[in-house]
Amino acid sequence: MSDLLHPYASLTPDHVLDAVESLGLRSDGRQLTLNSFENRVYQVGMEDGPPLIAKFYRPQRWSEAQILEEHAFVAELAEVEIPAVPPLVLHDKTLHRYGDFSFALFPRQGGRAPELGDGQTLQWLGRFIGRIHAVGKRQPFRHRPALTPTSFGTESRDFLLEHQFIPMELETSWRSTVDMALQGVARAYERAGDVALIRLHGDCHMGNVLWTDQGPHFVDFDDSRSGPAIQDLWMLLSGNREEMQSQWDEVLKGYRTFCDFDGRELHLLEALRTLRLLHFSAWLARRWDDPAFPVAFPWFNTQRYWQDRILELREQIALMDEEPLIAN
Repeated sequence: MSDLLHPYASLTPDHVLDAVESLGLRSDGRQLTLNSFENRVYQVGMEDGPPLIAKFYRPQRWSEAQILEEHAFVAELAEVEIPAVPPLVLHDKTLHRYGDFSFALFPRQGGRAPELGDGQTLQWLGRFIGRIHAVGKRQPFRHRPALTPTSFGTESRDFLLEHQFIPMELETSWRSTVDMALQGVARAYERAGDVALIRLHGDCHMGNVLWTDQGPHFVDFDDSRSGPAIQDLWMLLSGNREEMQSQWDEVLKGYRTFCDFDGRELHLLEALRTLRLLHFSAWLARRWDDPAFPVAFPWFNTQRYWQDRILELREQIALMDEEPLIAN
């Protein structure tokens, strides 16, 4: 698809400012594009007050009901003083429409990346996520999807094969490796048993966590969905098994201050990492017609990329059959 045919091609700087001012606000004309690929996000200077963050949702990704459910979840967190950043309510709404785009405005929130090598920081993050999950358990999502082996695994595999992203000479090797990986995921879910699915942040990588002197806060609940609690925790861990166990002990110490943890979910840690790897490749493939993606991810869909993914998945197959971390 050409640049002119892509939906975001019509989201010009003037369109962004016009959308913000359609709500009765006055911009001073300053505009800064922020780092976001799934949606388009801008810092917009205001004549009266600090800049605002304008988020324009990718057309046809979420329904209006799904976006509003995300907004309601973040507002629910903010109501109990959990440091999440809800959208502004303007004209009794949080979701607005201008031209072809749905958009929301947020207060600007600064911060820095957390220091994950510090045990106190890990405990603090554990407490923070525990508070979010205590609220997330109150009721289920009605409209937003769940993270499952099918939605992140099988559907990702099928999309990549159907749209012929895998080089022909690697397809047999890639397909067999993915199939073995998905079998490993299925065994991990069998070992974990019937774990609860709760409302999650859903994408707890450290780019979505900002740290201030008052502690952490999340700035993006766009991938919020239902899933096992450990989905919001495993991305805090890295390194070898001993290092991850030490990190996990700190995270869990903080988490349990506010929320119980089902130790069976540790069987899912490497399975969820595997599903994320597959989902990420499929996400890049699904967005490859967006002109921003080939520029930002030039290494995607090269021979080397798929060779590395095969090796990565083979490592995950072995890790999924190892004993899980311990919930001390």
